[in-house]
Amino acid sequence: MVCSPRGFQVPLVCFSVEPFFPHEIQYGLLDSQRLQQAQKLLAQRRSRRSFSDPSIRALIILCTSLAVVLSSLSICDGHWLLADDRLFGLWHFCTTSNQAELHCLRDLRQAHVPGLASGMAVARSVATLAVVVAIFGLELLMVSQVSEDPRSWHRWAVGSALFLLAFILSFGGLLSFLTLLRNQVTLMGLTLTFWSEFTASFLFFLSAVSGLHVNSISRTDSVTHPWGLPAEF
Repeated sequence: MVCSPRGFQVPLVCFSVEPFFPHEIQYGLLDSQRLQQAQKLLAQRRSRRSFSDPSIRALIILCTSLAVVLSSLSICDGHWLLADDRLFGLWHFCTTSNQAELHCLRDLRQAHVPGLASGMAVARSVATLAVVVAIFGLELLMVSQVSEDPRSWHRWAVGSALFLLAFILSFGGLLSFLTLLRNQVTLMGLTLTFWSEFTASFLFFLSAVSGLHVNSISRTDSVTHPWGLPAEF
């Protein structure tokens, strides 16, 4: 309490001096504390994403590369079905007699299966096109990881869509083959190269779905939180 005399016979005029803490300073302290908390959470989040996101994308690229190799080997070999003493393939029709050497013919009409020659031409064309499409998709994925421009996410999305197209083409080739030889197909008669193509088709589908999902998460997160800050801050 501070008093100031204004005269000898006049009561003193007194006033109090209180500490000065403006609301602006209090709010500034709260904002700085929240900013520090947000920066800590942002650092932890970036450290987790810096490891998980590139690792997942690298696994998708590795998975797709394996699928391309398996599909290429399967199509080049082309012997997908063994039925009794006959071996059916995308490119040849082979016969065996008394466990002798295979006698292969390029003329698939010699197999005496209705529509085999024209249908097999469609099956191998579709399967080969699937490999070509997958190679272009793999190239886009690798370029999107090397370059860090704003269009990288678009390249990744297009590459994943091409993998989905490769799956459709590859599965269409398998389905065409099985449909043409439905009377000769047995589970034990399907060769290792056929199952390699089936595995490659499944890997194309898995890579396409995973790639689109990862890209949508990254894209949504960058649009929702452009500075990487959590929503509550």
